[in-house]
Parts: sequence; C-alpha cells; structure tokens
Amino acid sequence: MPPVQALSVENSAAENGLLVNRKHIPFELDGGVSARARIGLIVLATDHTLEHEFRQIFRMPGVALYATRIRNAAEINPTTLAAMEAGLAAAADVILPGIPLDVVAYGCTSASVVIGEENVFKRIHETRPEAKCTTPITGGVLGLKALGAKRIALLTPYIDSVNQRFKSYIEAKGLEVPVIGSFNHENDNEVARISTKSIYDAALELGRHPSVDGVFVSCTSLRVAEIAESLERELGKPVTSSNHAMAWHTLRLAGITEPIDGWGRLFRI
Repeated sequence: MPPVQALSVENSAAENGLLVNRKHIPFELDGGVSARARIGLIVLATDHTLEHEFRQIFRMPGVALYATRIRNAAEINPTTLAAMEAGLAAAADVILPGIPLDVVAYGCTSASVVIGEENVFKRIHETRPEAKCTTPITGGVLGLKALGAKRIALLTPYIDSVNQRFKSYIEAKGLEVPVIGSFNHENDNEVARISTKSIYDAALELGRHPSVDGVFVSCTSLRVAEIAESLERELGKPVTSSNHAMAWHTLRLAGITEPIDGWGRLFRI
C-alpha cells in the first residue's frame, strides 16, 4: 500500500488535471547574472545608441546592466538639457527597487555639463545613496587623462553655444581644446542616424591637426565605440567618446579592471 503522503500528492495533482504536482522543490541561490557587478544606466528617452553600445561592451560574465529611461526633449539646447535634472532621482529609483546598485551612469554628456556633474550625482544619490556615479563627461575627462591626452580635438553634433560651454567645462578640468568640429544638428533622433563613416571621417580630419594629441567625440547618440580602435590605428592618437569613455569608467567604478580587447586603447589600460 503506497504511503499516505504519496497518495495525497497524486490525488491533489489528479484534482487539478495534472499527473504530477510537486511542491517545494529544494533550491539554492547564487549570485545571478550580476554576481560581479550590478550597474544601472539612465538613458535619454530619445537616445537610440547608448544602451546598444553598452551591451556590446558589457559581455563579461557576472556583470549585469539594468537600463531605465528619462524623459527629455529631442531638441538639444541649454534649456531642454537643464530640465532633465528634476527627473534624475525618480529615474534612478525605478532600477531594481530595493536592490543595491554598484554604479549608476547617467547618459547625457551635454546635460551633465549644463546641470553639473556634482548636481547629477546629488540627484541620483537622493534615491540611490549606495551607488557610485558617473556621466559621459566624467568618464571622458578621466579617460583622456588616463590615455595621456592633453590637447583635445572635440567633435560634437551640438550648436555653437553648447560647444563653447562644453569647451570651457573641459578646459576647467585641466585639458585644452584647440580644435572643435560640429555636425550642428539639434534633433537627437536624427543625430543617432549620422553614419559611422561621417563620424569616422570628421574625427580623422580633426584628429590629424598637429596641435592635438587625442580626440573626444561627444554625444551619447553618436556611434563611436565600434570605430574607436580603427580610428586610433589610422591616427596614431587615442580616441574616445561619450559612451565609450563612460562604459570604461562604469566598469572601473564597479571593480572590473581587466583589459578588454577590441575597443581601443582605453579598455586596455
């Protein structure tokens, strides 16, 4: 005669139209997909590129990326950029609520300049006090210095008033910006469609100027990560960008320090 417990399981399963209804299967917990690092990424509502480039780079086991979006205007100007500050805390708060994050990265270069890096970090820390923070300009300046670049060719899609503010901001961080080039386009949805060939050719032209020893391509919508290494080989100078540099800095803040091939000099430091 079968054990009473076995009969009750079988009867319970049969009553629900099942052959087996096994409850309370034993299990163990491991570190999950974020066993090494748990990274939050705040992406602009209009951004087509940042998350794509981050996921191309962040392929190491145990490093997990969790993205959210923040509302913004497609037109890039100081007024629309400054307006994003009010939404930063709420954007950070909806990334895995109640679960600690190692790093939160905010993905807008020009807004980080307009709002100010420290103000960006302050807003994020309102809801994520445990997380280290970075922005594209934070990673960009630190990355360029790590690469030994001191005089920078700056390529952007911005209007001139944004470029001049950007130049002053970078120079206040101890770098010189003697060369600037711009696609001069305000629509973020269309900036994301500027071809990699157009970016490559423009970065090459600016980077060849004898007065510069490095290139920074600003704007998270511009696709640079996949061409950075080729540009460096042709120029013989370091090249980085908003997404490229912020990805590097995010990993370093999270304690991921091993060199990564295929993404240019910065990721081999």
